[in-house]
Amino acid sequence: MEYPHQPVLLHEVVKRLCHIPDGVYADCTVGSAGHSLAIGKSLSGKGRLICLDRDPGAVSLSKKRLDFLGNRVSVIKANYADLDRIIRDLGVEALDGALLDLGMSSYQLENSGRGFSFNRDEPLDMRMDPDDETTAHQLVNNLPPQDLERILRDYGEEKKAGLIARAIVRAREKKPIETSFQLAGVIKLTVPRPHRIRAKHPATRTFQALRIAVNGELENIDSLLSKIPSLMAKGGRLVALSYHSLEDRRVKQAMSHWEKSCTCPPDFPQCVCGKIPLFRRLFKKGIKPSPEEFEKNPRARSAVLRAAERI
Repeated sequence: MEYPHQPVLLHEVVKRLCHIPDGVYADCTVGSAGHSLAIGKSLSGKGRLICLDRDPGAVSLSKKRLDFLGNRVSVIKANYADLDRIIRDLGVEALDGALLDLGMSSYQLENSGRGFSFNRDEPLDMRMDPDDETTAHQLVNNLPPQDLERILRDYGEEKKAGLIARAIVRAREKKPIETSFQLAGVIKLTVPRPHRIRAKHPATRTFQALRIAVNGELENIDSLLSKIPSLMAKGGRLVALSYHSLEDRRVKQAMSHWEKSCTCPPDFPQCVCGKIPLFRRLFKKGIKPSPEEFEKNPRARSAVLRAAERI
């Protein structure tokens, strides 16, 4: 079977993450197991890998790809925001590394049938977990225009949020917007595509915003980042791949906060907060894909890798 997804910054991820061959690692968003396959191969016979994903298709696919690890791998349908409960249930005291890849895999975009991509004509669903209740169809067809605008502005950083929201409302008054093609068409008529090479499709930010809203993605990131310090062993590393500023800002701010010691005002005669550094960043600026990787995998263009080590 061909696996269309090309894992982003694969060498850089494995190099920063897998520093203890017999350690316990978690891939919080396994997708089609591109990164996990390389992580698993880098481990010793005592190393262990825990893989999570909300998408049952990704879980099924990853179990097949990682079966060479035998009982040293656990692939579980779960939200990474519940990582603390998952490792506790598995009897793991602490992790030596965790990968948080916040991007959509090509496999999910092209094979889920849930309308994640504006390039495919599929039902407007966008749920990572089909068992969840809220769908993109419900948001697009039922939300008041001001709520639609807020989602597009806050989750998609869409400058034309009001214009697009009003166009969606006008279109749905005639008939429900049922598919990804229908929604993309409404946006394309409203916001023409710029006439420049490799310009983003005008629906890109709208689809991002709806997917984030449907799946509670930012809330899940915040939840996991609040728990990570208590889940990592000394020397354990968090490696995060972000693909837009809303994600990257959260990761960057968390790592910067973990790295700082006293936060008392400078005019205090002595520290009263008692804060100590929890992590050290492995590098200050995020790592981005090389031009060569971008040429091979255009979806990697916005990726930023950040890493920090528990101290």
